[in-house]
Amino acid sequence: MDGLPAPDRFSFWWEAVARSVVPVHAASEDALGFWAEMTSVDLGTVQISRVRCLSFEARRTARLIRRSDPDLLQLSLTLRGRSGIEQRDRQASLAPTDLVLYDTSVPFRAWTLPDVTADGIVVQFPRDALQLSADAVRRLTARRLSGHSGMGALLATTVRQTLRQAAVLTRSDAGRLSGITVDLVAAVLAHELQSDPELGPSCTGETMLLRVRDFVLRHLADPHLSPATIATAHGMSVRSLHRLFEAERTTLSAWIRERRLENCRRDLADPLRGRQTIRALAARRGFTDPANFSRAFRGAYGLSPQEYRRQCLGD
Repeated sequence: MDGLPAPDRFSFWWEAVARSVVPVHAASEDALGFWAEMTSVDLGTVQISRVRCLSFEARRTARLIRRSDPDLLQLSLTLRGRSGIEQRDRQASLAPTDLVLYDTSVPFRAWTLPDVTADGIVVQFPRDALQLSADAVRRLTARRLSGHSGMGALLATTVRQTLRQAAVLTRSDAGRLSGITVDLVAAVLAHELQSDPELGPSCTGETMLLRVRDFVLRHLADPHLSPATIATAHGMSVRSLHRLFEAERTTLSAWIRERRLENCRRDLADPLRGRQTIRALAARRGFTDPANFSRAFRGAYGLSPQEYRRQCLGD
């Protein structure tokens, strides 16, 4: 941005934000002398960005969402300055070490206060990467979470160190860190749900959904895992099981397939598994039909398993 004329910097910056994060409408008292910088690392499923900038106010409107909805969640960590976010009639005021979750598919307003250059980290990931229900995510958005201690501090340290070490990370490192980061985000949010009575499960159905997802993740390698076996393990009918997923924007079978494919993708990028055949890797994650696995993998990632492994590990 330093090479641009001052009047062009503000619009250029928000065009860059639209490409790397999501489009928003922005304004600033410092627009004529605006200054900002962003450094990012793409881990595959997760993108981590550090942003430093002068004060601004940004709005993501319903109209912008209709134009472009990548269906992502973002977790922001404030490093310096003071900021805030408003979403679903809730407002969070944030100071250094605070975390906040927000949903790019729902209108929001975000801002930073003047006088101090804002500095923060944004962790961006697909909604379905989390094990939490849609209702749990709704109740966690726009709430101030602590990044000073406990699980929040572990997450904050991990994302800061990931950005610092980005230049020396290999593709397989990135794949592992992607999974670690999502797991830490899920752990932070689950801790909030468990420790705050106001955020606890809203109904028996949500509690059961969390149990079902945990069961599935522990049995992904079982090729016989199916709605029928899952329902039996939880003492419910298959119809009731499917009903749990109705509000989750996916089906149970699709969610199982996505989790298995993501595990296979990590294995294919792992040099420690470089000598294992693709058939063996797929079977380890519950795919018994190699042709079906290859079609599903290409459909999800745009490459065959062999092409993806070659891209990650070479010949």
